[in-house]
Amino acid sequence: MNKTSNERKISTSNYKKIALIGYFSLLIFMPLWLIVLSPSESLSITTSLIMFTLPLLFPLKGMLQGNPFTYAWSNFIVLIYFLHSLTTLWVLPEDRIWAILELIFASTMFFGATYYAKYRGQELGLSIRKKKDNKE
Repeated sequence: MNKTSNERKISTSNYKKIALIGYFSLLIFMPLWLIVLSPSESLSITTSLIMFTLPLLFPLKGMLQGNPFTYAWSNFIVLIYFLHSLTTLWVLPEDRIWAILELIFASTMFFGATYYAKYRGQELGLSIRKKKDNKE
């Protein structure tokens, strides 16, 4: 069943807000965690910033502009944070609380970005599928 925007319980703009909350939470939390709360003994501050903050900066402009395509591909970037949080949960019990927060923020961004890209793209008439030619 295809729901119209009037039948959805969460509006497109709210999905955008959810995605941005997750995104900016990750953008603030990752450097804070890796530099202040629990600095890595094996990675320098510069390396930590490059590995865990720089990827989040790539979609910044498009997300602020509300570009549904950017929201869609930003999910590929957020997978880095899923993997990092799940790996940390498994191997570093002392950082478990920080990994859980990272997982919550990444999940929030993923959820919001997925549905914002889908519904905003529909509102704009965008599609990733090629339209079939009607040859009759």
